Amino acid sequence: MAHPYFIYNISIVNEGEIVEGSVLIENGKINKIIKGTTNRDEIEKTHESIDGKGKYLIPGIIDDHVHFREPGLTNKGDIYTESRAGVAGGVTSFMDMPNTMPQAVSIGILNEKFRIASEKSLANYSFYLGATNDNLDEIKKADKSQVCGIKLFMGSSTGNMLVDNEFSLRKCFDESEILIAAHCEDEQLIKSNFDTYFQRTGNRIDVSYHPLIRNEEACYQSSSLAVDLAHKYNTRLHLLHMTTAKEMSLLENSPFSENKRITAEVCVSHLWFNEKDYFSKGNLIKINPAIKAETDRLALLAALSDHKIDVIASDHAPHLLEEKMKDYLNAPSGAPMIQHSLPVMLELYHRRMISLESIVEKMCHAPARIFNIEKRGFIREGFQADLVIVNLSDENIIGRAGILYKCGWSPLEGTILHSKVCMTFVNGNLVYDHGSFNENSKGQALTFNR
Repeated sequence: MAHPYFIYNISIVNEGEIVEGSVLIENGKINKIIKGTTNRDEIEKTHESIDGKGKYLIPGIIDDHVHFREPGLTNKGDIYTESRAGVAGGVTSFMDMPNTMPQAVSIGILNEKFRIASEKSLANYSFYLGATNDNLDEIKKADKSQVCGIKLFMGSSTGNMLVDNEFSLRKCFDESEILIAAHCEDEQLIKSNFDTYFQRTGNRIDVSYHPLIRNEEACYQSSSLAVDLAHKYNTRLHLLHMTTAKEMSLLENSPFSENKRITAEVCVSHLWFNEKDYFSKGNLIKINPAIKAETDRLALLAALSDHKIDVIASDHAPHLLEEKMKDYLNAPSGAPMIQHSLPVMLELYHRRMISLESIVEKMCHAPARIFNIEKRGFIREGFQADLVIVNLSDENIIGRAGILYKCGWSPLEGTILHSKVCMTFVNGNLVYDHGSFNENSKGQALTFNR
């Protein structure tokens, strides 16, 4: 049973406001929220007290887009190591993608991932079922209360997870009863662009061409197709990792409600880096879809304010550093981000590019609403005590020694931040405390009210 805690004298960021107050945690849940000051004498007899003076309390981050690499690719990362890094960064729940080995394209493989997580994950968890050209029957078997969504690759992918058969694509949009999360890049246009630049450079192509190969039009053509299909079949569609200003024209500028059938996500890398960073970071920021122009980055930030984009995620995707040091053609796409996704967004807050309230909305509230997660994502009485205490006045530099990813590196190394995660509670358990971990308690499978 979770230890009872009393967090007091802290600024609570929740549901669009910041208030001074206290929170009581009992039996793993938020028992009581007290605004203003309170008499601590009686409470401190039964609860362990935590003085939050000068700090902020937010709901635990719900990251709807990670690649933890287990099973099959555990030399790069696994559910234990990456969830541990996540809770150090304030992430209390994650949703993991299906491109593992074997790929999670059947209920049996999906169930095995749930089993592994129940034994190893320090954070709460769910897993996407991958769509293929021929696994519609598996998609229809998925338990809506347990499976977060169906991952649909409408662009370049590995193995058989690229859904490029028009009949299969339409059937998936028509018959899936669970949210479809789509990776949208036009495969044929990417191939055409690659051939053009490969020939133009005399076979000396490098990572600076990545946003030209996986360009705006490749993203827009695929995203617009997904949106058209979602409108036609009234599908619940979630567009993953938006990267271009042009794609914003496809999105409705309104906060999420039950009537909003098409939602969108942006990832921290696309809010932090731009195409000029390829010259200093190289393949370390080679990700798909590509990081693009500064005008795109600013358009994505504006779309968060306009409620065209609903969710901020990490797209955490670790690879070995020696893989990333290969030439452009052979270096894999993806970067580890989950430990630093919240601190980076808090740095954008310090730069006055986003508010604290909006960070909490896009990283905590909106994922809970969009995926219909039960009793998480908010600081509400009766909800699970997934909570994070942050210090917004703690300058630090991201260095190799503090990186917790199994792959051991980050594209953010050397970045100066002005905020730090101090404590992370998962289901009322203090799992992370100023650099120390309590690994006795494990996360829980997320459940969905659908």
